Amino acid sequence: MTVAPLRSRYAFAALAGTLILAGCSQGAPAPDAAQPPAQAQADEASRNLDAYRKLLSMHNDQMAASMGEDIVQRFPNSAAAKEVQQTLPDVEKRWKEASEKARLTALWQYQVAPMEGGTQSTAAIYDSQPTDVHVRLVLRRHTSWGQSAFLFSDTHGFICKGDCTVAAKFDDKLHPIKAYAPPTGEPALMIRDDKGFIALLQKSKKISLPVTMQDGKKVDLLYEVGGFVPDQWQALPKKGGKK
Repeated sequence: MTVAPLRSRYAFAALAGTLILAGCSQGAPAPDAAQPPAQAQADEASRNLDAYRKLLSMHNDQMAASMGEDIVQRFPNSAAAKEVQQTLPDVEKRWKEASEKARLTALWQYQVAPMEGGTQSTAAIYDSQPTDVHVRLVLRRHTSWGQSAFLFSDTHGFICKGDCTVAAKFDDKLHPIKAYAPPTGEPALMIRDDKGFIALLQKSKKISLPVTMQDGKKVDLLYEVGGFVPDQWQALPKKGGKK
């Protein structure tokens, strides 16, 4: 498994040197210039293993996974590689899960701002496979208008006469939803049952929404919603000061 785009033995050597610098400064003997290659490799593997152990103690899974892979690849038959292989799979798994969680979380944008005589709190995410059409999925709370969920296009509106049905899929499970185009002409598609939609969203990793744009183009919008953090979508007081 590859967890970092580059593998530089010089970078790892520098890291290992940094982590064992304290040991070197305490009077450790200098390496023998005439040291046999096999012994030199064994010593390097040992130093890198010390660095790997240090990274584990620091809970730095990203660098530990990179260092561990380097040890296994460069010193495959060493005692250091044998020790690393006992923990490396779990380290790599943790790092992969953490990096994917961070990626999904970063897809969402949260904002609180004035909006037409009131205040709105939004949580918004762009479609994950845009072409020439970029459409945001927006969850909104407004002090006067209440809660809503809708699609908003940066360019074209949507074709939806009266109530239309969107063949939505939540984690590939079909769950059609009712929607309508706002009569005021904004390039949006409003979801009728916002509460039900948001409840399904919070249980899902991805949502697929096939829609038809105003120019007749059919697009299948995909939203990777697994990083949604409800607490970051701020609740607002309702009109009149009631919660």
